[in-house]
Amino acid sequence: MQIDFEKSADGLVPAIIQDAATGKVLMLGYMNREALDKTLAENKVTFYSRSKKRLWTKGEESGNFLLLQDLKVDCDSDTILIKANPVGPVCHTGADTCWNEVNTSNDFLARLESIITDRKNNPSDKSYTSQLFTKGINKVAQKVGEEAVEVVIEAKDDNDELFLNESADLLFHYLVLLQAKGFTLADVIKVLKERHK
Repeated sequence: MQIDFEKSADGLVPAIIQDAATGKVLMLGYMNREALDKTLAENKVTFYSRSKKRLWTKGEESGNFLLLQDLKVDCDSDTILIKANPVGPVCHTGADTCWNEVNTSNDFLARLESIITDRKNNPSDKSYTSQLFTKGINKVAQKVGEEAVEVVIEAKDDNDELFLNESADLLFHYLVLLQAKGFTLADVIKVLKERHK
């Protein structure tokens, strides 16, 4: 990875930060070589702050870090694209992004997975999903089995509404099972892609 820090007089290159899960652009910062090295070493996105005149790790005061997932350099070697997982809001105003957008994916399944992850990480007694996680992997797997049987039963009948509702139940519980096992739908899609190269 060759980045041309010499293209600008101040030795800084723009770093576009994108949410690794949702694809939303979160913010723009600037990096010098030291900020890049620190980002790669610590897996927390660090910028060079033009106002503070020093390295600045996003979240160093708020705790709202940007956890590095991927880093690419553009075709001119003078702009960085960083895919990160944000820990909390990104903007200093408290907004999800510096453009005051809600950081959700346009992909409904990705949003649903995000909600399931939140229910796993921040359990609530009022949440059915949290209760499933609390009951353990065996209960979650059992629910997937039950829903699969119901899909098969409804597939043999002519009630499309019941078939689709049972299919939705199966997909939801499968997503919960994936989370319980530490995986996401993207992991399954990767396997399918590898099978169909």
